[in-house]
Amino acid sequence: MTSQVLSTQVSQGRDFTPWTRFLRAYAALTRELSGRLEQAHGLSLRDYDVLVQLYAAPERRMRRIDLARTVLLSPSGITRLLEGLERAGLVGKHHCASDQRVTYAVLTEAGAAKFEEASATHRADVDELFASQFNREEWEQLAELLGRLPLADAGACNT
Repeated sequence: MTSQVLSTQVSQGRDFTPWTRFLRAYAALTRELSGRLEQAHGLSLRDYDVLVQLYAAPERRMRRIDLARTVLLSPSGITRLLEGLERAGLVGKHHCASDQRVTYAVLTEAGAAKFEEASATHRADVDELFASQFNREEWEQLAELLGRLPLADAGACNT
């Protein structure tokens, strides 16, 4: 992250303090949330993100390439992540009947149960560490401001 974090210097008349704070807050929050998920449920934040996407998907399945795009991973990155979830019995791998080149990630019953179990504590952690820092008006304003960012809502499922 340090290569991305600019000092609070002014460049072309713009103070980069908000950008720096955004990056630092994102890094700290995701590290803490992932640690809590790992400790309580044996899941990383990326694992949880995959379970969220599959849980919300029609028939609880997605093409692996679409899942990679949704969780912002490369094809090889999603393969490595899914291999661990498959070994844990949380996700299955299925081939398309009409095109053997296409594979799907499918949430298993155990994966759905793990997601449901982790979801309550994860939402409570997000509320404690993030949402509770804002009143309702600030929360709505924050949602509007962040919604202006490119691709802010692309492929998102509420976690």
